[in-house]
Amino acid sequence: MPTEPTSRPVSRWKLSLFGLVVGVGLVFMVVTGIRAREDNDSKLKEWTDDQAVPTVAVITPDAKVLSNNLDLPGRLEAYYRAPIFARVSGYLKSWSADIGAQVKAGQVIAEIEAPDLDQQLLQARADLTSQQASAALSEATLNRRKTLIASNFVSMQEIDERTADLNNKKAAVKSGEANVERLEVLAGYKKITVPFDGVVTARDTDVGALINAGGGSTPMFVISDIKKLRVYVNVPQNYVPAVKIGAKAKITVPEYPTRTFTATVEASAQAVDVSSGTTRMQLGLDNSSGELMPGGYASVKLNLDRGTVPLHIPASAVIFDQSGLRVATVGADDKVKFKSVTIARDLGRNIELGSGLSIEDRVIVAPPDGLADGDQVRIAGAKKDVKPEKVSEAQPSK
Repeated sequence: MPTEPTSRPVSRWKLSLFGLVVGVGLVFMVVTGIRAREDNDSKLKEWTDDQAVPTVAVITPDAKVLSNNLDLPGRLEAYYRAPIFARVSGYLKSWSADIGAQVKAGQVIAEIEAPDLDQQLLQARADLTSQQASAALSEATLNRRKTLIASNFVSMQEIDERTADLNNKKAAVKSGEANVERLEVLAGYKKITVPFDGVVTARDTDVGALINAGGGSTPMFVISDIKKLRVYVNVPQNYVPAVKIGAKAKITVPEYPTRTFTATVEASAQAVDVSSGTTRMQLGLDNSSGELMPGGYASVKLNLDRGTVPLHIPASAVIFDQSGLRVATVGADDKVKFKSVTIARDLGRNIELGSGLSIEDRVIVAPPDGLADGDQVRIAGAKKDVKPEKVSEAQPSK
């Protein structure tokens, strides 16, 4: 029978070499896995720390003019307005002009019946007549006494006394004449006349009403010249220098919503009302057509004449807290710096600044809550965030 071949035994050194290779491979895999985990942990920590830095969007203040007009409420008033009060007491006898009536200067619109004044005038005239008669008698007596001086029938003492008496009588006559003239002037006020051409805008009396001289606080009539109107508007203090005398303004009124009227700035009060912080300004408005009514409300659009262009930022960038009105800016080192600002005008989505920022400042559009001065931030769009690989993906497959 043929003999079977015998297998050759594996030498020990080959087994040892194989075991060594396997061990080195295992050690290499373990070391590689550990290093991969450490690298991934480091990247994860770096990514986590990087995500802890808030990302913000920034803009620079806009220097273009968003609105060069100032809209303010105003009040229309007659250019000339005269409340008519009575100068004499009595009863209203008649009146001839009601509200809305067109009247002319010097026109009689009412008459007062004043019997007491009439009696005083009659008495004053009678007293004047008596005083004139006394003065005439005194003068005649003095002249007769002077003719007797040559015959020494009268003394110089008597002549002096008669002369002084005549002077007193003449002074009484002048006093009586003045009193009569005064009462005659007052009697002329029984007729109520119009001081200038205009419209009767108020009447607060009627026939038979008791009229007291001075009239108290309520006038009998109010006469207004509405051919030209005054428009009064209160301008905030910080805008007063930008509203120049002679500047034009647009006026709109509720009764004519589709029309505008042109007015001219005529005067400024040159003083600030401490209760409102505004300065009252007067505008002149032509109303020769009589369409506008005094006392009415008006919306006034003033044209501002500024020396510099104001800065604008979004309203979302403004922070108001216990530190006041502030804006968060980002410096060159990407750290937050808060700056105090003042608001000139609130334009809705945009804020017009009065002071506090320059055109080079980088303003955070919407500051996140908890942002503090000196915090590190990341500018949106400056660098893309890269999320680290997962631990399982970072390790080599076994």
